[in-house]
Amino acid sequence: MQNEPKKIYFENLNAIRFIASFGVLVCHVEGLKTVLKLKDNKTADYFEFMGYAGVLAFFVLSGFLITYLLLEENKNNDTINFRAFYKRRIFRIFPLYFLLVFLSFFVLPFISFMELEGFERAMMLDKLAYKLLFFVLFLPHFLLYFFGALPYVSPTWTIGVEENFYLIWPWLILFIKNKWVLMSSVILGYMALGYLLQNVLFQHQYVQMLSFFWVRTPIQCLAIGGLFAVIIFDTSKTALFIQKIIFYKTVQWLTLCVLIFLIYKAYEFPYFYHEIYAILFGILICNFAYNKNRIFSMEYPILDYLGKISYGFYMYHSIVIVFCIRILQMYGALYDIILYPVVFLLSALIASISYEYFEKPLINFGRKNTVQTK
Repeated sequence: MQNEPKKIYFENLNAIRFIASFGVLVCHVEGLKTVLKLKDNKTADYFEFMGYAGVLAFFVLSGFLITYLLLEENKNNDTINFRAFYKRRIFRIFPLYFLLVFLSFFVLPFISFMELEGFERAMMLDKLAYKLLFFVLFLPHFLLYFFGALPYVSPTWTIGVEENFYLIWPWLILFIKNKWVLMSSVILGYMALGYLLQNVLFQHQYVQMLSFFWVRTPIQCLAIGGLFAVIIFDTSKTALFIQKIIFYKTVQWLTLCVLIFLIYKAYEFPYFYHEIYAILFGILICNFAYNKNRIFSMEYPILDYLGKISYGFYMYHSIVIVFCIRILQMYGALYDIILYPVVFLLSALIASISYEYFEKPLINFGRKNTVQTK
């Protein structure tokens, strides 16, 4: 029999989840204000970059946590229970994912109050079977190439990326024994092919399409999170040396300050800026999650809970933003000082209700009876 997997809890990760989701919310508030023609100027670069940074932080954190848990299970049982892994993922991800798809195509387009210019009902329902196929196959990030961003359901593109990653990652963790080789091969191989597609290969239509897909499927950032999980999990001299370096308080403060400055400046490095940001996030995640000598802690009950409901917060917030803007417009109270708190509180309320009464029972069911014999 396999050992019952022990529950592993990393401090501060829920707080990081919440901060990342809040960054995406800020980005989308400003973006939807532009879509609704509430301001003439383009969204400030740092607002847009907050969303980008939030998504990257999600990817690195997911890669870190999933990889660590798989390494721990493989160490304890000399195998990975794939059935249990996928059952947990299905009952955690699928229900809310498909609920949002249902609302976005079969409910919201029929509510004129929630309709957006350029995304009227006819447009949303056009080629509906093809659009739904992308979602059923968990390829919403590919749908962007053919149909562009669709209102309300667009946040699911990141879910597609993560599900693609989960599909293959446990198998690689189990069957490739040298985890350093695995992580470096995925990261460097992905970076190299991405560079070729964007800068070297001839600009044929299919190459451009593949390049679009490649950029919007940043598996290398999840793998960078996995690399930091190996650094924490491994007990080799190399891992311990890297730990010692990144655990210095000077390194922690420098990483945090550089990251904040780069996001504020919306700075894009000439090449491989996804990976550079992912490494900076990885250093911080390692410290906040594992280092007892971290520069500060965010382990507070309110942040912990907001992190727990961050999946719903992330998925529902676009609907909430449009609803709140419409309501505040009706009462002549559409000011940022009112809009932001209202959007945040209502998003948190809906996410909390969703978590307690819809997501949590399914999460608990997904965790039951998943331990299998070897």
